[in-house]
Amino acid sequence: MAHAPHAKVLPADLSAPPMVNAWRAKALMVAVLFTVCAVVLAFLDHSMEHVYRAWLLGLVLTFGFAVGGLALLMVQYVTGGKWGLLLRRPLEAMSRTLPLIIGYWLIMGLFMKKLYLWALISNPEEALKAGRITDAEAHAIAWKHAMLNPTSFWVVGAICFAIFAFYTVRLNSLSMQREKDTLANTPYWIKKFENISGFGILVYSLLMTACVLYWVMSLDVTWYSSIYGLLFLVGEGYQVLAMAMITALTLSKAEPFKTILRGTEQYDMGKFMFAFVMLNMYLAFSQFLIIWSGNLPEEIVWYQNRILGGWGTMLTLDFLFHWVIPFSLLLSKDLKRNKKRLIRVAQWMIFAKAFDLLVLIEPNFKDAAKNLHFSWGILEYAAVPVVMVSLWVAYYATNLMKRPLVQTNDPHLAEILEPEHAHA
Repeated sequence: MAHAPHAKVLPADLSAPPMVNAWRAKALMVAVLFTVCAVVLAFLDHSMEHVYRAWLLGLVLTFGFAVGGLALLMVQYVTGGKWGLLLRRPLEAMSRTLPLIIGYWLIMGLFMKKLYLWALISNPEEALKAGRITDAEAHAIAWKHAMLNPTSFWVVGAICFAIFAFYTVRLNSLSMQREKDTLANTPYWIKKFENISGFGILVYSLLMTACVLYWVMSLDVTWYSSIYGLLFLVGEGYQVLAMAMITALTLSKAEPFKTILRGTEQYDMGKFMFAFVMLNMYLAFSQFLIIWSGNLPEEIVWYQNRILGGWGTMLTLDFLFHWVIPFSLLLSKDLKRNKKRLIRVAQWMIFAKAFDLLVLIEPNFKDAAKNLHFSWGILEYAAVPVVMVSLWVAYYATNLMKRPLVQTNDPHLAEILEPEHAHA
């Protein structure tokens, strides 16, 4: 009878390998380079308008990584599973980038009147008489004033970030307390994290919806959708899981992830990515189907702005980038077992998410609605978000280096250290 091979042993040093510090250095160099590009493009365009819009895209994208990382961390605590041992430290590091996101938000608030009609127009009746806004816009601004006004923007944002910060600090501090405890107390910690995270997921869903309503949906003050917040909720899971997979698979080139990342867990997380791709597209199609079947004039304008005047090409590319390509690739079993290819798919998913945000944001502005045209300014959508994401990556890498990458008192550790094809 064949004997089972011995279980693997964790290395003594569980800290992040030197490559993580290299990530930080490269990210900072990219940030400097693209900052120069952004400044040059602003001079060529003779305008800062697209810088403001691109800043919003960068804010929403990095907000998705930070707060979405916190949400996926809570989902892991509620559901359990071996994947938590692999992704817990990366997700914690993502959540601790929240201070940078708050800084991005504060900067955006300073130029909110450049983005939001409801912030610029204090008297919709006078603006309507002057021909600055349409009847529909005047009506929407007047009726939504209780929610859409600069004071509410600051108050709601501050409340949301305060609660996000509470959960971030609480879960990260408890994680380190658990690490210092014994394995015998694992049931206590599992129950504690479940109790915090179960309610936290509900709170996250409500607060995240409030943020995207203020930041993105209200760009078109006449637009409304009952599924809008859910679209962003799933979209954040889509991009966070992609970033976590890039981190875990790249870290597996060195210890300690080289020891704990088995092919089984890699394949399972590839299927997890596939599920988010499917759910993301399902919700986007659901919104379109509901509005198409209703066929109400006040609802279809939002889609007309993204179909007519050349935008139809961009919307088609968004469909291909965001769903068809990752869906087709992740169908392959071989690809999900290939680290290099799976990393490429995850990188593509992050690019697709950024492209999707471009299609959501730019057509809200009158100069771009039903009018896709080239300008130096529109290239800011590449330059500015790259700067912001690069700074985020540098901060993320810094946080990743502050803690051991493996939680040694996790009950799944013994199982994940077993050889994959052991036979009695």
